[in-house]
Amino acid sequence: MSPDLSEEKDENRVYYNLTITFAVGAVSGILLHKFWIRHGRRIRNGDHVTGDMLEKKRWIKGRVTSVGDGDGFRLYHTPLLRIGAVPKAKKDLKDQTIRIRIAGADAPEGAYFGRPAQPFAVESHDWLKNKILDQKVYCELLQRDQYSRIVANVDVPRFSLAGLFRGRFSENLALEMLKAGHATTYEQASAVYGNEGKDAYLNAEKEARAKRRGMWKNGTKIELPAEYKRKYSRASPLAEKEGPQRTVIRRQPSKSVPVRFLRRLLKK
Repeated sequence: MSPDLSEEKDENRVYYNLTITFAVGAVSGILLHKFWIRHGRRIRNGDHVTGDMLEKKRWIKGRVTSVGDGDGFRLYHTPLLRIGAVPKAKKDLKDQTIRIRIAGADAPEGAYFGRPAQPFAVESHDWLKNKILDQKVYCELLQRDQYSRIVANVDVPRFSLAGLFRGRFSENLALEMLKAGHATTYEQASAVYGNEGKDAYLNAEKEARAKRRGMWKNGTKIELPAEYKRKYSRASPLAEKEGPQRTVIRRQPSKSVPVRFLRRLLKK
């Protein structure tokens, strides 16, 4: 074999090895980046929940920092690779939590905008606080509602590592609420449910009605949360408990300097 041919083969081998090394490094970098985004980067608040997360129904883990009403709470996201304690002070939690609306459950309405609370609204709120406040929960991000809350299917682990086996060793929070008689099945437009499906939610509510649990204690002929909201929404556009819809001020696009100059000339 000639020296020139031998050198050419050596060069080709070097190029081949460099190409393989670069390709492996690039793929590894991409995979590590994706792993970090999913398991290392914390979602600060609802504004950082992307459309891709909702489309893929991403599951996230976090700790409940507050319970605002009978079917909503605030979640501090704690990804797998996160190190450190969850803040306690309100100032440290400002803009650092995700507003969660529990999918498939509609709890009795509290007192808002000067209107009276529904019967058992306080009891439903207290039940939810006792169940999840300061607890770890898993949320399947489903959609964003008109009040910028993230509608989520929520699982509560029965023990510390239960989150690794969701479904078998965890409880569907909405179903537990319905079984306890602290909510009705949410059936309005854009309603979404967990993997169990709507029928499971309706059956859980039916069971609570039959056994006179919670809000059904005094009978089943009551004003449902959905009916209550419709009644007050007709009276006032701000009546729903979720809060007033934000007014979006759309600014007119500013005129460019040449356009403003020409208009001044034409007016003279």
